[in-house]
Amino acid sequence: MLKKIDLDHFKKLLEAARKKIAGDLTHLEKDSLNQSQRDASGDLSGYSFHIADMATDNFDREFNLDLASSEQQLLNQIDDAVRKIDEGKFGICEVCEKPIAQKRLIAVPYARFCLKCQSEEEKKKRRA
Repeated sequence: MLKKIDLDHFKKLLEAARKKIAGDLTHLEKDSLNQSQRDASGDLSGYSFHIADMATDNFDREFNLDLASSEQQLLNQIDDAVRKIDEGKFGICEVCEKPIAQKRLIAVPYARFCLKCQSEEEKKKRRA
């Protein structure tokens, strides 16, 4: 079980990570996701000059949407980790219910699984 001082440290790490990611997400939304395709391309006519330009614009928009989705998932994981700290369940693997190694938590403070169970989860995803 982690000591209170360790939990406080992890909570600060998580809150700092949350603040950074939320800022990144806000920046993404402001710069590309809240713009129309016409505004993003800088073309006043609403039509790209070339079909390749339109494809590039679409690719960039899709890329930014995927990135925003990943960032939102990360924010959710961070929020779950903070909730677990508050509930006294932080650092416990969700699968085997054994403690997650402190080295792993330092590297990934929002880790849900111990290294062994994480490896098994990844194998399941590859098979699916």
